Amino acid sequence: MLVRVVKMTFKENEVENFKLLFESRKERIRNFPGCYYLELWQDRLHPTTFFTYSHWIDAAALDNYRHSEFFNETWSKTKQLFAGKPEAWSVNPVVVLP
Repeated sequence: MLVRVVKMTFKENEVENFKLLFESRKERIRNFPGCYYLELWQDRLHPTTFFTYSHWIDAAALDNYRHSEFFNETWSKTKQLFAGKPEAWSVNPVVVLP
C-alpha cells in the first residue's frame, strides 16, 4: 500500500471553487483503478489550506492516475486556484492501528 498526501493552499476567494471542483470529481478519483481510499482535509487554523489523503495499491497505480487525462484536466483546473506551491508526499505505512 502507498499513502499519498497532497497539501494545497488556495487563494481565499477560490476556496469555494476548489470545494465545488473536488465535489464534482471525488467519486472518479476514488474509483480510479488502484485507489481504495480518499479523504479531503481542511486545516482548522488556516482554512485556505487543504490536504488530500489517499490510499493506492502501489506506486504504479498512483503513477497511472497521475498520467491520466482525467488527472491532467483536474490538476490544470485546480492549480489555477492556488495561492502557493503544492507539496506532496508518497509514503509507506509502517504501523497501522485499527
